[in-house]
Amino acid sequence: MKKLIIFDLDGTLLNTIADLAQSTNYALSTLGYPTHPESAYPFMVGNGINKLFERALPEGEKTEANILRVRQHFVPYYDMHNADKSRPYPGIPELLEQLQSRGFQLAVASNKYQAATEKLIVHYFPNIRFKAVFGQREGIPVKPDPTIVEDILALTKIAHEDVLYVGDSAVDMQTAINARVTACGVTWGFRPRAELEAYNPRYMVDCAEEILHLLTR
Repeated sequence: MKKLIIFDLDGTLLNTIADLAQSTNYALSTLGYPTHPESAYPFMVGNGINKLFERALPEGEKTEANILRVRQHFVPYYDMHNADKSRPYPGIPELLEQLQSRGFQLAVASNKYQAATEKLIVHYFPNIRFKAVFGQREGIPVKPDPTIVEDILALTKIAHEDVLYVGDSAVDMQTAINARVTACGVTWGFRPRAELEAYNPRYMVDCAEEILHLLTR
């Protein structure tokens, strides 16, 4: 039986795409670059915000200096607006409450920068006592590098075989493989089912309630 459930944030616990799109477009527009429709952003996110900005910048403008310029405008705006339209996916608050009440340890492993990860978790899930809430931290490689999962395991003293990692993208499935933990792909997030299936996760679920069922059956 699993003891620790690690969740990705964007596309897994929260639908954050509208606020990410709005904030990136604000930064691009401020700098005079063309913007993108919200529908383009699910395929830009998932590897940290610097990679998001690189993907959003026009060809020929994807330099480290320009990425930093976009970041300088994005972060203050996103810090103010990251809960404007973002919402938990259906059934997620209830799932977390049920898992907590049944004694499972819960954690978050995100490629969103640390301050925003913490803010969103506190805002949307104030009653959930996560054992760790880790986002993108200075000097720590982003997923699919397994360091973020290894840090959570070191903190919780949970063995690899007792962990379920839940996410919505190829990055998440590869993270689980790299960290040697059991993967569960969710189909309600930013990426298509086929992307998840390519990594052969142990579980695939179409609604939050299914996660509770597979953990308690």
